[in-house]
Amino acid sequence: MPVVPAGAQEGAPAVPGDARTPATAAPVARDGFGAAIERARSFAPLETLQIAQDGETLVDEGFRGNRTDRAANIKSASKSVVSALVGIAIDKGLIRGPDQPIADFLHADFPENPDPRLTQVTVGHLLSMQAGLERTSGGNYGAWISSRNWVRDALRRPFVTDPGGSMLYSTGSTHLLSAILTKASGRTTLALARDWLGPAGVRVTDWERDPQGIYLGGNQMAMTPRSLLAFGELYRRGGLGYDGTRILSEDWIAQSWTPRTTSRFHDGRYGYGWFIDTFAGHAGRYGWGYGGQMIYVIPDLALTVAITSAEDQPSARSGYVQDLHRLVSETIIPAAEARRATEGKS
Repeated sequence: MPVVPAGAQEGAPAVPGDARTPATAAPVARDGFGAAIERARSFAPLETLQIAQDGETLVDEGFRGNRTDRAANIKSASKSVVSALVGIAIDKGLIRGPDQPIADFLHADFPENPDPRLTQVTVGHLLSMQAGLERTSGGNYGAWISSRNWVRDALRRPFVTDPGGSMLYSTGSTHLLSAILTKASGRTTLALARDWLGPAGVRVTDWERDPQGIYLGGNQMAMTPRSLLAFGELYRRGGLGYDGTRILSEDWIAQSWTPRTTSRFHDGRYGYGWFIDTFAGHAGRYGWGYGGQMIYVIPDLALTVAITSAEDQPSARSGYVQDLHRLVSETIIPAAEARRATEGKS
């Protein structure tokens, strides 16, 4: 399903997001990351690689004609973006917190005679993929996006487990968050993303909408790879913009990066829209989109890595995402450690 051009529907910010990203206009590669570039080049699906450390972009590479200043579909890495928008909405008082029931916003879209457990589902359950409702991802995705009302279709699905139970990865859950953000703010999620994240250099260029006009939470979001890097850098800086302006609270980042459940598909721990793992002995957090659209943040090395890949092939079953994890662990992190040691940083 193509990404619907959004520029004609929402005005762009006065300052384009990429104007504030740390990436330079021309490709950059220095400080020992040459091996990482060559290894990345060997992966046929990999299209762009960016590496920033201590706020400085050290690698800005496109492969096989791809560029970091051209928009890419970041797929489910957009779930991390939706999580950020929910956190900002909580900071602004539009949502009380993760424990607020979704019924406060979506009761009008509940089915007739709903399962009583639907009233127990909270905003936090949607963020951590623990709503308990049957998944709309995987084999159910096509039927879901073919329905007339994606919100109501997601809410009418049967419960597979109780709310707060095992992880059921579902784009329907993050789409419900997009609907909640729309109802809570009275604005489109695209407008919120451009307004709230634009000062951090993050610009959403295209984004698909459902039949009711709600932007698809958790998929089909386009931004440049440089914007994706800027998004990771926002988290790496603890929620501060480049000028020190508070955009996202440190508390929300801490909550988002707290493991809450584990994926049954690959044993990855999951917080609020972020996966959590260890890379070469360093705690890391990452957003992951179909095909290998990745944003990694390694806080103790002040390291952010953004990768975009061809979007037409799975990255989990093929083993490609593990190749990307090894690229980070075996090549990028050692170079980042060496750079820190050379500069005398601990």
